[in-house]
Parts: sequence; structure tokens; C-alpha cells
Amino acid sequence: MHNEPAKSAIEDVPDKLPLFFRSLVLPAIAATAGSIAIATGVKEWYPKLEKPSFNPPGAVFGPVWTVLYTLMGVADYIVAAEGRERDGKVNARKIYKIQLGLNALWSILFFGFRRPGMALMEIGALWISIVMTIASFWKISRIAAMLLVPYLAWTTFATALNAAIWWKNR
Repeated sequence: MHNEPAKSAIEDVPDKLPLFFRSLVLPAIAATAGSIAIATGVKEWYPKLEKPSFNPPGAVFGPVWTVLYTLMGVADYIVAAEGRERDGKVNARKIYKIQLGLNALWSILFFGFRRPGMALMEIGALWISIVMTIASFWKISRIAAMLLVPYLAWTTFATALNAAIWWKNR
């Protein structure tokens, strides 16, 4: 009897389109929540702040976040599509959802409440939750975990930027 090799999560997308779309919608919800807070802060408050020399132009943020949120969704899909319950799959997805919430909360604290100091403390928790998500995804899919590394790198940069803005505008 001939056994076909199991499909990978990516090859299985056509069979699991609803799951794939749900996985992309979760980070889109976090992005939307954050962008509501960003909308007024970016126009009225952020331009008045003193910023460090390494502050990127505003046009960089939209494309970067679009890529990062897409990578997050694909990573979540790969973990969610895993056919059987692997050790920690449910907990890995809970940690992932918590970090999405922390992601949105940072924007609310920084831009909505205009509190860079509070946002700086919160981004530390976000950074830790991203590391925890990567570690928990790694146990299920190394590809899914690696898709989150650019997000961790950008959040590390954002932490330095947040700290510099806070320091310059105390």
C-alpha cells in the first residue's frame, strides 16, 4: 500500500481557507485597534515631539507593519492548521493572541494617551510576549516561529525609538 506524504500547512491552504482567513483577520483587528489610536496622535501630537536621528520617515511604518502583520497571520495559520494537537498548541495560540493585544495596547498608550513612558514599560511586556510566542511556535513549527523574527527585530528597534522619544521629551 502506498502512503502519501502529509501535506504541509502551506500546501493545505486551499482546504483550510476559512482558517487561513481567520488567521489573517486576527492581526488585522490588532492593527485596526492600534491605527484608531494612531490616527489623531500622528497628525497632532507626534510631529511636535523631539525625535532621535534614527527615527524613520513616516512613510516607512505602514509598509513595514503590513508585512509584519501578514507574517504574524501566516505564522498563526501554520500553527493552527497543525492537524493534531501538539504539545502546547493551544497555549501557543493563547500567547500569540495576548501579544496581539499588547501590540494594539502600545499604540493606544503611545499615540492615544500620548504617554511614551507608559508605552515604554508596556513595550517591554510586548517584547517578552513575542519571544514567548516564538518559543512556543518553535515547538510546533520552526517556519512559523521564524516568520515572527522580523517582528521581534522591529519591536526591538521600536523599543529603542520609544525610549529615545521618551527621554528627549520628558
